[in-house]
Amino acid sequence: MNTQADFAAALLDPRRPCPDGLFSANGADPDSRFAVYRNNVQSSLINALADSYPVVSQLVGNEFFRAMAQFYGRDFPPSSALINDYGSDFASFIEHFAPAASVPYLADVARLERLRVMAYHAADANAVEPARIAAALAAPEALAQLHIHLHPSTFTLSSSYATVALWAAHQTDTPPRNLAPYHPQSALVLRNGLEVEVFAIDVGTATFIHSLQNNHPLGQAVADALDAAPAFDLSQCLALLIGHNAIIHLQHDKVSP
Repeated sequence: MNTQADFAAALLDPRRPCPDGLFSANGADPDSRFAVYRNNVQSSLINALADSYPVVSQLVGNEFFRAMAQFYGRDFPPSSALINDYGSDFASFIEHFAPAASVPYLADVARLERLRVMAYHAADANAVEPARIAAALAAPEALAQLHIHLHPSTFTLSSSYATVALWAAHQTDTPPRNLAPYHPQSALVLRNGLEVEVFAIDVGTATFIHSLQNNHPLGQAVADALDAAPAFDLSQCLALLIGHNAIIHLQHDKVSP
């Protein structure tokens, strides 16, 4: 019998023959038994992708999606025992999958859906009480060096397409007919309690959050946001983060005398 790697490769690629050396205890044909097993494995992986990327599936249709998912599974076998990790690079695959080129926003919608999966499975963390945040923000002399730490489930995505609008349109039974996907849109994804939430945000807010996540203090994060979007509204951005329990820790840099 071939190695485990050969056996696994044959499971994921229907073009490969049944591995040599297989036999059945009841005398059944090994080729037919292996074909059934291979079909079950591939169906499970395709179903896992469909669960993680429901809007991608809706955008291209079930038949196209399952065919695309089969190609993906053949070239990118699971690398983790956790089924939730499967498909982490599906968006990159879609981006280079020629038959999907007519739907140019498909890869970014997949990126948004992957962030939702990541947010759902992110670690738990308690939010800072709004009163504590208000007190910290009321000390102007220390604001510039204030570090704001965000919930592990907080992610942003900046896209050349209206990914949030596309995703939101497919959360109802009757998607709008006149949706215009060809304009840039940034997204905020976070888990508030047990609910994963998705928001359309401006580029300034996305830049601000990204700067905070790079451990920049508030003053630097605001400057970065204003460089990206001169109309950036700090109060509105903080209200969004506070209102959805995204701030989990406050820390002031110690300034040397």
